[in-house]
Amino acid sequence: MNIIEESYKRLFPEKKIPYITAMEYNRRLSDFNANIALRGNVLRIHLNLQWKDIDNEITIGLIQHLLCKLLKAKVHTHNIDLYNNFVKNIPLLTLKTKTHPVLEESFIRVNSQFFNNDIEQPNLQWGTNSKRKLASYNFHNDTITVSTLFKDVSQHILDYLMYHEMLHKHHTFRHKNGRSAYHTKEFKDDEKQYPGWKNVENEINTIIRKNKGRNLKHFFQNRFLQ
Repeated sequence: MNIIEESYKRLFPEKKIPYITAMEYNRRLSDFNANIALRGNVLRIHLNLQWKDIDNEITIGLIQHLLCKLLKAKVHTHNIDLYNNFVKNIPLLTLKTKTHPVLEESFIRVNSQFFNNDIEQPNLQWGTNSKRKLASYNFHNDTITVSTLFKDVSQHILDYLMYHEMLHKHHTFRHKNGRSAYHTKEFKDDEKQYPGWKNVENEINTIIRKNKGRNLKHFFQNRFLQ
């Protein structure tokens, strides 16, 4: 039995897998990334090459996680717990090779002011000139990315974006009923600890409007993608 079939069997023990399965490791996907696709009755999973060296029980959790997303199944397994715990610890395994002086200065300021210098510096990079994905934290490669829209903004605006992403690194995420929650109550409570956060959000919306972005009501509730 291959690992996809084993993952499906543990996820749905009463069912027989109805698909032809195929799995491929490659370097095209980013660090510790993976995807799943179902075309007809052929189920394909692609994994970043790094997964080849990871324990099978954790990889089974990854495959089960992908299956749950694809099939919209709310199933909890020990292997999924193993996978989620592994993802939370990926930053400890990741080489820090990317930085930028402006972003690094912002990280240092925020780390000192709000986190007692307890957050390990992740990879830091500028992204594209995106007006929708303003900033993001990627658990799979321990990277904070900020839209180049904010390259020349006031320090407190950049620091607010950095603070939000550092909160993701600090709080990680919760997994329940087949879904991962990134903006927990604790996260939202901490986000409001940033001085003048409402005014900063208004300033950011103004920047977006000036750059022909659309002013979304309650934009900051859903603006950051993981």
